[in-house]
Amino acid sequence: MKIIHCADIHLGSKIEAKLPHDKAILRKREVRISFSNMVENAKKENVKIIIISGDLFDSDRPLQKDKEFFYSVVKNTPEIDFLYLRGNHDSKESYTVYDLPNLKTFNNVWQKYCYENVCISAIEIQPDNEISMYSTLNLDESSVNIVMLHGYENINFNNLKNKNIDYLALGHLHTHKEEKLDDRGIYAYSGCLEGRGFDETGEKGYILLEINEKGKIQTNFIVNSIRIIEDKTVDISDCGASYEAYQKIKNEIDINRENLYRINLAGNIDFDNDNMKNDIEGYMANLCFFVSVKDKTRRILHLDDIKNEISIKGEFVRMVLASNEYDEETKQEIIETGLKALDLQEVEI
Repeated sequence: MKIIHCADIHLGSKIEAKLPHDKAILRKREVRISFSNMVENAKKENVKIIIISGDLFDSDRPLQKDKEFFYSVVKNTPEIDFLYLRGNHDSKESYTVYDLPNLKTFNNVWQKYCYENVCISAIEIQPDNEISMYSTLNLDESSVNIVMLHGYENINFNNLKNKNIDYLALGHLHTHKEEKLDDRGIYAYSGCLEGRGFDETGEKGYILLEINEKGKIQTNFIVNSIRIIEDKTVDISDCGASYEAYQKIKNEIDINRENLYRINLAGNIDFDNDNMKNDIEGYMANLCFFVSVKDKTRRILHLDDIKNEISIKGEFVRMVLASNEYDEETKQEIIETGLKALDLQEVEI
């Protein structure tokens, strides 16, 4: 038997990468396409069950087009059962109005759906059951037991040990992770299908479970994302201008035209960096789907020149240097930040 474990689809997400409007709209559409691609792959692989471990929707009140999309997929895929556990984002989604025989749902008490010797149990974690749910979970030792939960901080993994769990299908973390639960079973976060912001980097997808006749589960992480978000740091200390920094980025990073990039510029530089962020973003605009540059360099400051200026900058530098409140390293940091602010540049405090 083949089963797909996915989670955190976040249909209707606002997309958190601060994309231009047209690209944000496209990424929202691609989240739906990514889910559709997974279902099409499931049909080709003769998958019998797709389990969704929470946060199918990004909101308790999903847009009608996102609801219609999901329920249409379910309706038009009768050969696959969809087991949908609500998460913290879609905890109030009212799916009971949809009478679909292949859509199985859960509530605040343990519910179980069995397919031959494979039993899938789940519960929506709520304040009134998050302590008692461990004692009320009863699984048949002779069955292949899959348990669905959505959460992380609110799950006590020790309390789930020795409960006859073969596979704990989790949602909430957006990065794929598989670990041993106890001598019998494992737990796994499938991660999301598509990264939405620069905190969701790397390959995204779902987990394909294959259960043999002896009840042994084999897992395989399937990369499914249309685009990958990458976060890279490049030291540009040896560069003499923005264009040289751009060339170094191209040499050090294998840039894929379809992907999104956060480029962190590091190192100590001795050239005017007022427009470096915008310059490099402009140079890279046609190399990939989207790029965001963060300037984390430290400017080599010629303080002897600046402190002699008759200007706000000069007065600021003289005041900091004359202070007995800070050590030399802290003074350098204060001056760098202050000069950036005076130049109306983005600063990180």
